[in-house]
Amino acid sequence: MKLQVSNSPHVRDKATTQSIMRDVIIALLPATFAGWYYFGIRAVLVTLLSIVSCIGFEFLSRKVMKRNNTIADLSAVVTGLLLAMNLPVTIPFYMVVIGACFAIVVVKQMFGGLGNNFVNPAIAARIFLVIAFPKAMTSWTLHTGSWFSLKSVDAVSSATPLTMINKPDAPSMWDLFIGNKAGCIGEVCIAALLIGGLYLMIRHVIRPWIPVSYIGTFLVLVLLFGHTNLLHIPSADYSTLKAWSDLFYEAGYMLCSGGLVLGAFFMATDYVTSPLTVKGKLLFGLGCGILTFLIRYYGNMAEGVSFSIILMNILTPHIDDWTMGKPFGEVKENAKA
Repeated sequence: MKLQVSNSPHVRDKATTQSIMRDVIIALLPATFAGWYYFGIRAVLVTLLSIVSCIGFEFLSRKVMKRNNTIADLSAVVTGLLLAMNLPVTIPFYMVVIGACFAIVVVKQMFGGLGNNFVNPAIAARIFLVIAFPKAMTSWTLHTGSWFSLKSVDAVSSATPLTMINKPDAPSMWDLFIGNKAGCIGEVCIAALLIGGLYLMIRHVIRPWIPVSYIGTFLVLVLLFGHTNLLHIPSADYSTLKAWSDLFYEAGYMLCSGGLVLGAFFMATDYVTSPLTVKGKLLFGLGCGILTFLIRYYGNMAEGVSFSIILMNILTPHIDDWTMGKPFGEVKENAKA
C-alpha cells in the first residue's frame, strides 16, 4: 500500500478535466447552433475544421514531444470550438488551421500542456490571426443566400454593430439579442450565450464573480463616460424619459455587440488563466471591464475583449500573490533591529 501525504485542506470532488470540458462544450452548443443558423453551412465547416485541427495538432505535438496522449480530456475540442466562435464565417480555411496550430502547439504544448499555459489558447490564436491577417479577420457578413451555399456572393458585407451605433442602418436591440447581425460565428446570439453561461453556473463549472464584475464594470463605465452618459445629461433632463432611454440604450447596445458576453462567460473564466480567490476574480473582472471600455472608446479598434482578457491573464499570477491568504501558522520573519 502506497501512503500519500499532502497538505490540507483535503478536498474530494468527482469532477475531472474531461467532465468540466464536456460541460463547457454543452454550454457552447446553443451559441454554436445559432451561429450555424445565421451564417449557413460555411460556419459548420469552419467550426468542424477548427476542432479537428486542434485535436490533430494536440495528438501530433504530444507524440513529437514524447508525452502521454491527452486528446481524451476534451480540452483540445474546447479550444477548437472557442477559436471557431471567435472567427468570421468568411475566413479562408487555411487560416483556421494556422490559428489552431498556434493555439495548441505554440500557446499550449510549448508551455507544458494543459495547466501550464499562461494565457487562453483560443484568445491568443484570435489575436495572432487579427495581427497576421487583419483584413480576413475584420470582414463581417450577413448571410442572405442559400443556407448550403459556400459562395461569398450569398453574403452581404456589413460593418460590425460596434461601429454602427446611432446610425440609421444599425440593427435593433432585438436583432442584437437574438443574433441577426454581423459578427463572429459564436458571438452574435446573446440569448444563446446567456443560456450557456447559466448552464455553467448551475453545474458549478464557473462562479459568477468574473462575468458579473467584468460586465458590471464595463456597463458602469459606459453609463458614466460613454457617448451618452450621466455626466453629460443636463439636470433639467433627468426627469425626461428620452434622456434615460438614450443612456441605457447605449449601454445595452455595447453589451450586446461584439464578443463581450462570449468573453465574460467562456474565456475570462478559464481555470488555468484566471485567479484562484474570490477577491482575485473580482479584481480580474474589474480589470477586464476597464480595459475593454478603454480600447472600445479610446483605441483604434472597435473590439477590445480579447486584448483585455489576455492582458489580465498575464497579470493573474500577481493577482493571486496579492489576494491569497497567509497559511495558518506561518512564522513571520523577525523585524530588523
